[in-house]
Amino acid sequence: MKRNVLIIGAGGVAQVVAHKCAQWNDRLGDLHIASRTPAKAQAIIDSVHAKAAMKVPGVFQVHSVDAMDSAAVAALIRRTGAQIVINVGSAFVNMTVLAACIETGAAYMDTAIHEDPAKICETPPWYGNYEWERREACEKAGVTAILGVGFDPGVVNAYARLAADDYLDTVDSIDIVDINAGSHGRWFATNFDPEINFREFTGTVYSWQNGQWQSNRMFEVGRVWDLPVVGEQKAYLTGHDEVHSLSARWPQADVRFWMGFGDHYINVFTVLKNLGLLSEKPVRTAEGQEVVPLKVVKAVLPDPASLAPDYVGKTCIGDLVRGTRGGQPAEVFLYNVADHKEAYEEVGSQGISYTAGVPPVAAALLVADGTWDVSRMANVEDLDPKPFLDLLNRMGLPSRIRDAAGDRPLTFS
Repeated sequence: MKRNVLIIGAGGVAQVVAHKCAQWNDRLGDLHIASRTPAKAQAIIDSVHAKAAMKVPGVFQVHSVDAMDSAAVAALIRRTGAQIVINVGSAFVNMTVLAACIETGAAYMDTAIHEDPAKICETPPWYGNYEWERREACEKAGVTAILGVGFDPGVVNAYARLAADDYLDTVDSIDIVDINAGSHGRWFATNFDPEINFREFTGTVYSWQNGQWQSNRMFEVGRVWDLPVVGEQKAYLTGHDEVHSLSARWPQADVRFWMGFGDHYINVFTVLKNLGLLSEKPVRTAEGQEVVPLKVVKAVLPDPASLAPDYVGKTCIGDLVRGTRGGQPAEVFLYNVADHKEAYEEVGSQGISYTAGVPPVAAALLVADGTWDVSRMANVEDLDPKPFLDLLNRMGLPSRIRDAAGDRPLTFS
């Protein structure tokens, strides 16, 4: 039984993680949150107390840490007695936080693949460039490290595993579709860290098709999807984290990720990119000051956490998995629909942060009770999806299934 949780990061997703940990602190024990900006972490704890979110009286403390400093993170883990670390900081800190967990024996989880600030869209598979290199170290230390356990990646990986286990005999294709049909009322903003958001879309779009990596440009390949609740939505083939692990597990299947974008977003993105404002390479101004254009754009855009109060509408994220069943073609669509306003009323965050922040807490609960405490590194599809999805049904992210039998809640009995 593992207890005591350390949350790394103090952004919009961390806010959700903090509220959900508080709601389950009878099982998770003492709670801690660490950031380079302790005031942001304190504001999150204040919001937890304002909602009276803690299930039982207990510890919830703020700490200052530079998550790029592995020794400092390890020292904090020891000082707090944390046995579970939920890393929802920048994707730039994954490897240093993971190293601290390997050193201290704490369980580790994150919601995205590590990124090198100096590199964009490296050679696939991206996990193979970083996290997977620590597999042996995790196993030797007996450390549970669950990678990419947000929604996408994360829940969608569990959907793929469930489809392969229970609904199909063979898997021919996995199409992950992510649609945000909500509106935040700003002229332009990103739903999560602008720097990470733009880096994701400025490089090569990689998908796994016909047994090999296929390269495309962003917005080169699009199609209209007819989805539950949100209806017909245009989505574009996009490079994304989960393609890199799912294609390793099901190399015979095509694995693609599709994300919805409106014309306005595409127009603004294209202008910024063509002007060089999305570059991660430093430039020097006429005054001799060195700046990184992408960081300047990030600085002038709204903080994604500030969007929450005005956000309305819904998201729809799911997997369309095709293959065969009983020798005949078959398909299944596993999905979740989340509501921005409901997320804000519960935890003070918008729906994108909510869908990313609830799953790592569910994973923490499964590690705490031993169900997912596997003493090795694992992507979500490597683990039994049923207890995870069952728990999410009870934590505010219910799943549904649409197949030949109709559209219905996904339940486990």
